[in-house]
Amino acid sequence: MRKLANEELERKSVAEFKKSKKLPVVIFLDNIRSLNNVGSAFRTSDAFMVEKIYLGGITGTPPHRDITKTALGATESVEWEHMPDTLAGIKKLKEDGYRIISVEQVDKSIMLNEFVPKTGDKYCLVFGNEVFGVDEKIVENSDECIEIPQHGTKHSLNISVSLGIVIWDFYNKLGYK
Repeated sequence: MRKLANEELERKSVAEFKKSKKLPVVIFLDNIRSLNNVGSAFRTSDAFMVEKIYLGGITGTPPHRDITKTALGATESVEWEHMPDTLAGIKKLKEDGYRIISVEQVDKSIMLNEFVPKTGDKYCLVFGNEVFGVDEKIVENSDECIEIPQHGTKHSLNISVSLGIVIWDFYNKLGYK
C-alpha cells in the first residue's frame, strides 16, 4: 500500500467540473458566522459535485482570505450566489421545484439514516447559524427537516461536519457515480 501522488488522483479542472453532471442538490447557508465554515462548505460541495451554494443573510462571501484558505480553490469551481433574505431565497427555490430540507433538530424531524431521497427530485439542504441553528421561519417553510442521529452529551456538531455527513449521505443514497 502507498499514498497516491497528486497526478494519480484524476482531479477535474475547473472547466471540467463546471461541465460535469452534478448531484441534484444545492446548499443554503443561513446566517453562517464563521468564514472557515463557509470555505469548508465550498470544499465539501466541490468534492461531491453539488450544483450550487446559496449564501444567505450575514453569511460571508468570496473573495475573502479566510474562505479562500479553507476552500482551497473550490470558490472557483462551485457556483454560488448571495441571497440577503434567506426566506425569500428558500421560497424562490421551492417555486423552482426544489424540496427544501432543513438540517435541524425539530419535533418532527426525520433521522438522516431513515430519510430516503427520491431519484429525480431536486433538493435544497439548509444549514443554520452556529449558535441559533436554522431560523424558525425557514423551518416552517421547509418540506422536511432531517436530523443527524447523535448519542453523546452535546447533540451538536460543527456545521462543516454536519454538511459533510449529510452531503455524503445524499451522494450515496442518490447513487451518484
